[in-house]
Amino acid sequence: MRELAISRGLTGGDRRAWLRDNGVYVGIVVLVLVNVALSPSFLSERSLRLQFVQVVPVATVALGMALVIGTRGIDLSVGSVMAIAAATLPIFLVHGPVAAIAVALVAGGIIGAINGSLVAFVGIQPIVATLGMLVAGRGIALVIAEGKLTEIFDPTLAAAGTGSLLGVPLVVWITLALALVMSLLVSRTTFGRYVLSAGGNPVASMLSGIPARRTIIAVYVLSGILAAIAGVLATARIGAADPSFLGNLIELSAITAVVVGGTPLAGGRVRVLGTVAGALLLQLITATLIRNNLSDSTSRMVAALIILGAVWLQRDRRAA
Repeated sequence: MRELAISRGLTGGDRRAWLRDNGVYVGIVVLVLVNVALSPSFLSERSLRLQFVQVVPVATVALGMALVIGTRGIDLSVGSVMAIAAATLPIFLVHGPVAAIAVALVAGGIIGAINGSLVAFVGIQPIVATLGMLVAGRGIALVIAEGKLTEIFDPTLAAAGTGSLLGVPLVVWITLALALVMSLLVSRTTFGRYVLSAGGNPVASMLSGIPARRTIIAVYVLSGILAAIAGVLATARIGAADPSFLGNLIELSAITAVVVGGTPLAGGRVRVLGTVAGALLLQLITATLIRNNLSDSTSRMVAALIILGAVWLQRDRRAA
């Protein structure tokens, strides 16, 4: 009967699977066409540059979030990690930009290692462990920065944040390079197979000798490092460290981008390209609403509806 149904067209499950995997690209095309119809200047160089630059923080954070979700986890601390990375930059810039960036990334990795250890060894639920770090991490960032915004005057960071290569902002090139690395990591390495196995069937993974706990810690470390990179890039772009607001609620945008991009909350699958596309879709939604004089709160409600739709499409992933 299934063969007969397929011969007549896609079944309900097949249609959901197709939408789950490709709906984000359809959404991007539709939104681009709508914006072009409403405003021909949407495709101007200035407009496109702005869209791509603004999507960088969410896309970078979402790459790490995709790995975590691939192991059936969640990381709510990414916004606070961005704030910690930003807070450390001005302090260590006296030793040079390379040292300052290295310290920021190490700080992000340490936060990730703590999150991963709480999940893998202590047995705390990911949402609880990382929620605690979300609150504590923001407090740590404010203590480091003494609760104030600090301007940064460094030519290397300024070049990274506002410079261009072949007409494309450097921050966009950096994010694309990170996406390529993450894609190769997931699809071409043993670690990538471990991640998918740990998310698909954790018990079977441990029984088969796969280091599931170390894999879980590693994905949280990577999530922390990528969040720190996002914090560094955002700080370099605005030329100031603002731990009070930097990364605020970005975890929600990152989770939305990952889920809309086709990575299931049930784990066992990671779609890197879909994640980047999901971040771009969210940016286009926000830009479309702003162009039509709608508030940011409206875009958040739209994002919530998108999450519900994406989860609905994934609900019977294993049976489809």
